[in-house]
Amino acid sequence: MLASIAAGLLVGFARALTGVRAIWKGCAPEDVQRAYYGNHSSHGDFVLIWTSLPRAIRRKTRPVAGSDYWLKGALRSYIATRVIAAVLVDREAKTREQDPIAAMTRAVDDGASLIVFPEGTRNTTDAVLLPFKSGIYRLAVARPQLEFVPVWIENLNRVMPKGEIVPIPLLCTTTFGEPLRLAEGETREAFLERCRTALLALAPQTAP
Repeated sequence: MLASIAAGLLVGFARALTGVRAIWKGCAPEDVQRAYYGNHSSHGDFVLIWTSLPRAIRRKTRPVAGSDYWLKGALRSYIATRVIAAVLVDREAKTREQDPIAAMTRAVDDGASLIVFPEGTRNTTDAVLLPFKSGIYRLAVARPQLEFVPVWIENLNRVMPKGEIVPIPLLCTTTFGEPLRLAEGETREAFLERCRTALLALAPQTAP
């Protein structure tokens, strides 16, 4: 009950702070098992995508997040493990005790949809997108039934700039594109490029 109340408060806070508007451009918010993947420039990215989903879908959707950040401190840990039920993965290969893809596929097999960020880390460069890591391809190979839905997040990097503690209220949008699946015989390079192109197509035309 407490976690449910906290989830409602988190959604309300995110919406009040960002006025987030979800634009379903290439698909509808259907109760279909999916992996929503987006551009990554803020620690709040997955919260914004999660908040943008209808409640019934949100309850079945688990963000994939770095344990090195989200298990630091009691509040972060509570949000990650109890409020949003994140799939926490160790991003450091040297200290990793389990394969992140195994953790994701376990969640999928339990009926969850996922929120993932193929860049692998926050983009603090001038590039629109960093190169995609291979994890999204490995997930598609392991669970080819998943729909992969690109989601472009606009403005959140300005709401929560790197190094700032107090967020700046600004209007944000999350634009959901057309779902795609791994094609039979498709190579890693081709799939990653197709995913990346689909995500970039949702970026505002004013993006550099």
